[in-house]
Amino acid sequence: MNSKRQRGMMSKRSHLVSVVATLVACVATVALAQRDWSKVEVKTVPVAPGIYMLQGAGGNIGLSVGDDGAFVVDDQYAPLTDKIKAAIAAVTPKPIRFVLNTHWHGDHTGGNENLGQAGVLIVAHDNVRTRLAAGLFNEISGRTVAPAPRVALPIVTFTDAVTFHLNGDEIHAFHVPPAHTDGDAVVVFRKADVIHTGDLMFQGGYPVFDVPSGASLSGWIAAIDRVLPFTGPATKIIPGHGELTTPAELRVYRDMLSTVRERVLPLVKAGKSADEVVAAAPLAELDAKWGNGMVKSETFLRGVVAGLSRELGLVAPVASPASAAPPTAPTATPAPTPKP
Repeated sequence: MNSKRQRGMMSKRSHLVSVVATLVACVATVALAQRDWSKVEVKTVPVAPGIYMLQGAGGNIGLSVGDDGAFVVDDQYAPLTDKIKAAIAAVTPKPIRFVLNTHWHGDHTGGNENLGQAGVLIVAHDNVRTRLAAGLFNEISGRTVAPAPRVALPIVTFTDAVTFHLNGDEIHAFHVPPAHTDGDAVVVFRKADVIHTGDLMFQGGYPVFDVPSGASLSGWIAAIDRVLPFTGPATKIIPGHGELTTPAELRVYRDMLSTVRERVLPLVKAGKSADEVVAAAPLAELDAKWGNGMVKSETFLRGVVAGLSRELGLVAPVASPASAAPPTAPTATPAPTPKP
């Protein structure tokens, strides 16, 4: 392919993805601003002894309680903090000691500021702190996410993995290859046999594909492959969104993503625009099962096209977060210890 034609295709592809993503982002922003938070109920779902899943608005919260205090995975939106604290208080009199962010998105970190002000220690991967501190100009959607206040930033960060010895359990969090974002972490409650995947899994539906935050379809598949060795027949999985699920369903989800890559990658390699890929309907067979969740088929497919285009070097790579120092590059996580 000659360079002039390639530049034209790159410009066309970027423009089409930008227009659609901007419309989607604007609708989502307006809907969030208009939400009546007073009507949101926080539901507490028992998962295992001492382990719960809290569902309200935004990402599912994981909760470990016991003699050592409350350990929280993600904290949804700021207006829900009091409701979340009340739900936690209903199952333990102990204080909240830690909150671990599985990634930097606001529906998982929006409560950081409130909890940080209350003295809770916030923990996350290095890139989560970097992105929260810098904010982000999304060159695809045109949206700007403002930098988080200092009190909302993780105080403890890790590059590969970190383990908490708390409430009679080993709570092991590890970084995976860039998937949903470049700062994704999975949390394994080893003794309880529970895993919180963060947004590596949107149970029952297509996921949000955040290309400006480093999303990678190939990395996503590899990330789930890192998680599966931790699972056994009785493992319970808290997904980033959706209902409590199982390792079998996580494998199905991984296979769906692999099928998507197999069907879309040849079209992107052939130089098809996002509109042309959508018109080809490569996911038609999958849409009945996966296209009825919070992310509709076309939105997901356009994100996949944008992500694969960047994987192939057809458009500019994801910009590093702006900060005083270069962000820590994602590093390979040590191989997980499989279940016996």
